[in-house]
Amino acid sequence: MDHTGPMGDGYVDDGFEAIVAEAGPEDRAFEAALRPRTLDELVGQERVREQLSLMLEAAVARGRTPDHVLLSGPPGLGKTTLAMIIANQLGAPLRITSGPAIQHAGDLAAILSGVNEGDVLFIDEIHRMSRPAEELLYMAMEDFRVDVIVGKGPGATAIPLEIPPFTVVGATTRAGLLPSPLRDRFGFTAQLDYYDTDELHRIVVRSAGLLDLEVTGDGGREIASRSRGTPRIANRLLRRVRDYAEVRAGGVVDHDVARDALSLYEVDQLGLDRLDRAVLTALCRSFNGGPVGISTLAVAVAEERETVEELAEPFLVRLGFLARTPRGRVATAAAWRHLGLAVPAGTEQLALPDDPG
Repeated sequence: MDHTGPMGDGYVDDGFEAIVAEAGPEDRAFEAALRPRTLDELVGQERVREQLSLMLEAAVARGRTPDHVLLSGPPGLGKTTLAMIIANQLGAPLRITSGPAIQHAGDLAAILSGVNEGDVLFIDEIHRMSRPAEELLYMAMEDFRVDVIVGKGPGATAIPLEIPPFTVVGATTRAGLLPSPLRDRFGFTAQLDYYDTDELHRIVVRSAGLLDLEVTGDGGREIASRSRGTPRIANRLLRRVRDYAEVRAGGVVDHDVARDALSLYEVDQLGLDRLDRAVLTALCRSFNGGPVGISTLAVAVAEERETVEELAEPFLVRLGFLARTPRGRVATAAAWRHLGLAVPAGTEQLALPDDPG
């Protein structure tokens, strides 16, 4: 099956520093080898799997291309994998590109001119397409035709380009940035949720089997519990633990080996990494728990504002360690306790259960 695209070939969005950092070519090859190829092999996302299965089976039975699909959710939850599974289930070629690579209507027209009947066009980070390209995509998705403008000014002419029926699979981490006309063109929208520890444990066990790596039940669960609810991170952690096990522990991953390996790579029991702890430590020790502006907090940890805001903050908010207020970021009582610090008076109103994860 063709998994290449005319632009942004093999593009995968990513985030998180250190072992949770942007994937390089070797990482992407590693992840590709572990990707499930059918809905039956996919772990988790039960409702989305059932909905997609029904839609795809109905389309195949009717002999027609399925509706366009929008996949929404944080990075690493399987949007790219689902796009590949959709193409595989349909027995159709998959063409891959990304929103940042489509900055002009002509870029999209060039891609669409090569689409064949039944193809699946996967557009990652679709919310980052340019507005002219979005408007061209509206027509292509609804009418399977586009008007290519040739020339400029009064002499410009529109040349209609007929496109055979095809399916767009769009992926976005920020669905709110998609304009309503574009969202309305998708016949099916799936919101992917974070995975629980049991699901991540099954993913770790499956990946370990594909890697011919011996992982005990406790060892796999230790990795799963530190994976931020994200399969991509679980597989990255498994790779680092595998290195540690092969060099220092005879190649077997049990609870102690997994714990020691992840401690070496500065991933704590809740999945916080160096940047996460640096943000919490600065917030609590330097600013007495806040409130403090995100720019000031970023300077305190020697990182760019966008790095703190996009990589560390969402996970800390999800854990209940950090709260956003009109005056700035504030550490909750749970954050103070996680750092082993005494909770200041007046912070308890922000307290959450001791195990917010």
